[in-house]
Amino acid sequence: MNKYLSTLGIVSLLLSITACSSHQEYTMTKSELMDKIQGSWAAQTIGCAYGGPTEFRYQGQTIADSIPIEWTDHQVKDFFDNQPGLYDDVYMDLTFLDVLHRLGKDAPVDSFALAFAHAEYPLWHANQAARYNILQGIMPPESGHWRNNPHADDIDYQIEADYAGIICPGLPNLASHYSDKIGHIMNYGDGFYGGVFVGAMYTQAFIMKDIPTIINNALQTIPAESHFYQCINDVIKWHSEYPDDWRQTWQLCQENYADEVGCPEGVKRPLDIDASINSAYIVIGLLYGEGDFGKTMEIATRCGQDSDCNPASAAGILGCMMGYSQIPEVWKAGLKDIEDRPFKFTNISLKKASEYSFELALQNIKQTGGRVSEDKITLRPEKPKVVPMEESFSGIIPKELLPGNTLDQLGKIEFDGCGIVISNWIQSPRPDYVAEVEVYIDGKLEKTVTSPANYHDRSQELCWFYDLAEDHHTLELKWLNPEEGIQINCHSILIYTKKQTEKE
Repeated sequence: MNKYLSTLGIVSLLLSITACSSHQEYTMTKSELMDKIQGSWAAQTIGCAYGGPTEFRYQGQTIADSIPIEWTDHQVKDFFDNQPGLYDDVYMDLTFLDVLHRLGKDAPVDSFALAFAHAEYPLWHANQAARYNILQGIMPPESGHWRNNPHADDIDYQIEADYAGIICPGLPNLASHYSDKIGHIMNYGDGFYGGVFVGAMYTQAFIMKDIPTIINNALQTIPAESHFYQCINDVIKWHSEYPDDWRQTWQLCQENYADEVGCPEGVKRPLDIDASINSAYIVIGLLYGEGDFGKTMEIATRCGQDSDCNPASAAGILGCMMGYSQIPEVWKAGLKDIEDRPFKFTNISLKKASEYSFELALQNIKQTGGRVSEDKITLRPEKPKVVPMEESFSGIIPKELLPGNTLDQLGKIEFDGCGIVISNWIQSPRPDYVAEVEVYIDGKLEKTVTSPANYHDRSQELCWFYDLAEDHHTLELKWLNPEEGIQINCHSILIYTKKQTEKE
């Protein structure tokens, strides 16, 4: 019998539900709280390094058991020294943690948005689109909304929401409050829900040892009618039907939830950076890993796609549940080499991240009716509440993906549908160059786009429209300030249509 269907598991589930619903108090020592916080940050870092070598190398397929996933005592440090960008899962979290530490828990959303937008680190997908929006004066929550951000359902906030759960032990609704403010900087709909869900799992991992209960309680923060909820709920169901075969559950996810709708780089391609499917891989790792740290990371990694972020999230949640002291030494061997070193692009180390998180967690415990004495902490766990319903790309679906061209060779684009997204890549010997492009739909000037050559400040898409009438349209791009040696590449064209026109 699956260990999670045992009588002990059922009793644990009932007790945890009773505790949350009746505000039963939960007591731990300060050292136990710090151990769980340290375990969260350390395990997330370990998970990044473990899955780093396979990141996006396996798209739409699992990593076969015959392919070894190597681990060495110096792997964490090697990435720290040579590929520090791998730890975007961590340093993105640290941006928000730093603002909370400096300005307090009630810091305005613009403080987080501007810190994020002006940070030196490179960004991709929803984060990069949001950065461009903010630098163009489009502030949150509009910066993450799908009409302004073609990557709204992508994984971005999901991989950087750990902070929200780590500073809210047993407090999923408070974690959702932080996520509502910060997660909408870069995401909406399922992309937002990914972060809410991951954050909520951390909050439950502080007070529970039963993995299915942690997952189920966290899922109660997500609207049941959402695509995200349905995906995760199906993973839970398939796990009960195929408790010894994670690949069968993966295959069912692939058949039912692997079609990208938003991300222009993933639609009609093997790449799938959607939050729901990658959250599904986190849950597959946690359920089939059965509390084993290495097994959990391995399964989450072998699910493919964003195979460093997913084991990082799964490991972080497990590290919170276990505590740093209980993470097997084989995985912690390299941490001593880097725990006092700031992550690149930040002034915060693992040790400092734990200290900041501990201070904020104590404040949140007191704010929600808990008590903090010299040695003991008493929590009043919250019953999870559902966040509001959101849906990105409502009423539309991708119709076709067309090859593009350089802007000067593109000419007029004729298409049938209700929406269009044009990709954007600029090659320029002058990094301060800013392209200006007029966008005409059916002969009418709709907008003038400014696109910096410097990737840090640029959108990955030149323009997009989702609200056109379902009809035949013409799009024309007029480059206002071309210069010799500069080229704008519009390498793909994505067309959308109304859902009711979908052919079965």
